[in-house]
This record gives sequence, C-alpha cells and structure tokens, in this order.
Amino acid sequence: MPLLARHEGEWEGTYIYVDTDGKIIDRHRSHLSCTFPTEGEFPYLQINRYYWDDGRSEIIHFPARYADGRIWWDTERIRGWATSVPIDTESRTTMLMWVRKDMPDIYLYEMIQISADNQKRGRTWHWFRNDELYQRTIIQERRVG
Repeated sequence: MPLLARHEGEWEGTYIYVDTDGKIIDRHRSHLSCTFPTEGEFPYLQINRYYWDDGRSEIIHFPARYADGRIWWDTERIRGWATSVPIDTESRTTMLMWVRKDMPDIYLYEMIQISADNQKRGRTWHWFRNDELYQRTIIQERRVG
C-alpha cells in the first residue's frame, strides 16, 4: 500500500464528534504516530494519544497486519481493515471499516484524504448503530514529524 506509506510519521489534530443534527457532543486534541516497525510481529503500528481540556487522556495502540491489499486490525478494542481507493486517480483516499469489540451493534466507516504534499489530512468517521447513522467524527490533522 504505497498510499499508506505516505501517512508514516507524527500527526496532531482535533477530533470533533457530532450527532446527526450537527450538535457537537465531544471534542479533543490528538497526537498519532504511524510507524512501520522493522522488528516485531506487526508490520504497521499506530499509536493514538487523545487529550481533553478537562485533563483526561487516553493512549491506544493499534498494531496491524498486511494481507490481500489491506491492513487488518484485530486488537482488544477493534476489528477492521484499511485500504486505498483504486478509483482515486490522485491517490489521496484511504477507506477503513472497523467494529468496536465492546459495542457489537456499532460499526463505522472512515475516509482519510491526505494532501498532495503529505502534510495535512482530513478524516471523517460515519458511525452506525444497527445499520443507522447516529454520529460522525470530523478530524483535521497536520504532520508534525
């Protein structure tokens, strides 16, 4: 996945969660590390760090495998995949689908757009509960390393 390689590095941004009426229900800062370790069991590792204004924070590790043109997650928290979108002639679009294991009736689809210079990303998550859209996450990021 040459497109995934363009995402390697450190990213900072903001996650904004909105309900289907557009009302903000959560907002927090983020720092993501996207790496391709040369040693270990997993060829891809993403570490997400989240920071809320009230002092809460969370760090989540997302190791993934590569097979069949996709990366695959199966962690304690999620199960899912990511792949490039071959019809995107600009090679900027990555699609993901994942399920939270602690929320079995919920799944989401994510679209990531990376800028031509690989310095900015826009991401959107569409959350479904029992096949009905109930919220979205809007993420704007910039490369910091």
